[in-house]
Amino acid sequence: MVSDSVRGVDRRRLLGWGGLGAVGVVAGASSAGAQPGYAESAGQGSTDAIPADTRPGGAYDRYVAKLAADGKFSGVVLLSHRGRTVLARSYGMADEERGIAHHQGVAFSLGSAGKPFGAVAVLQLVQAGKVRLSDPVGTHLTGLAKDVAEQVTVHHLLSGTSGLDVADEDVERVFRSRDEVHAYYEQRARQAKLVGVPGVPDTVHEEAEVTLAALIVEAVSGRSYWDYVREYVFARCGMTGSGFFTRPRWLTDGHIAHPYMELADGSVVDAVRNLDVSSPDPNVLGKNPGRAFIDAPGDGGFATAPDLVRFAHALGDGTVLDRPWADVLTAARTPQGPASFGAYGLPVSIVGGQWMYQRAGGNPGVAANWDIYPDTGWVGVILGNRDGVPLREMIGQETQAVTGAPADGGSGG
Repeated sequence: MVSDSVRGVDRRRLLGWGGLGAVGVVAGASSAGAQPGYAESAGQGSTDAIPADTRPGGAYDRYVAKLAADGKFSGVVLLSHRGRTVLARSYGMADEERGIAHHQGVAFSLGSAGKPFGAVAVLQLVQAGKVRLSDPVGTHLTGLAKDVAEQVTVHHLLSGTSGLDVADEDVERVFRSRDEVHAYYEQRARQAKLVGVPGVPDTVHEEAEVTLAALIVEAVSGRSYWDYVREYVFARCGMTGSGFFTRPRWLTDGHIAHPYMELADGSVVDAVRNLDVSSPDPNVLGKNPGRAFIDAPGDGGFATAPDLVRFAHALGDGTVLDRPWADVLTAARTPQGPASFGAYGLPVSIVGGQWMYQRAGGNPGVAANWDIYPDTGWVGVILGNRDGVPLREMIGQETQAVTGAPADGGSGG
């Protein structure tokens, strides 16, 4: 249901764990037409920590404004430093039919950028002593193939080294209820086959991994994955604008951005209101996010940009995980590039001499990314709702503004 694709780019080659390599050159532009951007003082004596490129009117602000003016970006961007907003911009429409413009309170579909919520949920149960990372998945789940139940561990699921694969999805399916979504993805995960060697980072597809991890959360906690994350992640972080919204709510709630998908003839449609059309991009397998009723267990969700900043800070202050377990979440594990590594549910990279934690996601009409720079206290969020958003390039420009590193220094797969 949720694709790891960014339009026009092969999802498995580029995204890997959800990270996007960053390329591009800063472009100058006017910020006319944007919703207000603003800067707040980061405290006395700390102004030197705020690079000029990150401020309103700076290089990153001008770059995003140029994208929007050229019709290449609709959505919001946010830069936060040590809990203070430095730059917040909103461009375009969240719902064109109802004339609702984007603003910082709009929730966007996250695609794979929501997968780390599941990793946090599992680690909360590990921290509580209810699950062990070394547990074979058969410790908590029944009905799996014997080799999967005995050889694949919780650690393998979280680290993307399970060796599991699933068949291609029924891309034309339109879901009608939460129960239907859950039953469909549970069945697919239970039918996953072991096609690689557990522990070796060559997993073909991560769908089975995130679904099985979510099913473990359900089996151990006694509640649905969606309800667990709402209570123990979103509520704890104060993420009041976030959730796992159903299609009926997506259609009626004015605070949720609609995805605008480009068809083969160049026309653009609202993917939620047009369930009979598909993306022409072969890399997203013809999927339409509007066919979803609710995101698959372990995947997706919706969040506002400020809520993702709250989540980022909650990872570091003990709100959702005690600090040692938060370090387990982001520990570099599987090498994926010269300075990029897989962690639990997200890639981590060394950029400009500092760590960067990142997760990206995409679907037709959906482009999402959040970055955490823990060494310097920066958080960056990019959320878009149209095809053609140059997400990879935008991440590079954000990283360059924050760290001073060249714009090709992001993580990749």
